[in-house]
Amino acid sequence: MVVAASISGIFRTVLIIIGAIVLLRFLGQLMIAKRNMEAERILNKNQREGEAERQRKMKSFGKTSILSGGTKQKESKNHSDIVDVDFEEMK
Repeated sequence: MVVAASISGIFRTVLIIIGAIVLLRFLGQLMIAKRNMEAERILNKNQREGEAERQRKMKSFGKTSILSGGTKQKESKNHSDIVDVDFEEMK
C-alpha cells in the first residue's frame, strides 16, 4: 500500500494540530482563572472571619471571666449565676 502526501492533507493536519494547541491553551487559562477566583474567595472568607474575631475580642477587651471546673461558661448579662465564696486562710 502506497501512501502519498498531498498539500491539502498536510495543511489540514497542521491546522488540526494548531487548533488543538489553541484549545488546550484556552482551557488552561480558563482553569487558572477559576483556581484564582476560588483562592480569592477563600482569602476573602478568612479575612471576614478574622475581622469578626477581632471585633469580638475588642468587644470583650478588658473584661475578666473566671472559668471553673475546666468547662467553658458563657457570660450572662444579668449576672444571676454569680456566687460569692469566702475563703479563710489555713495555718
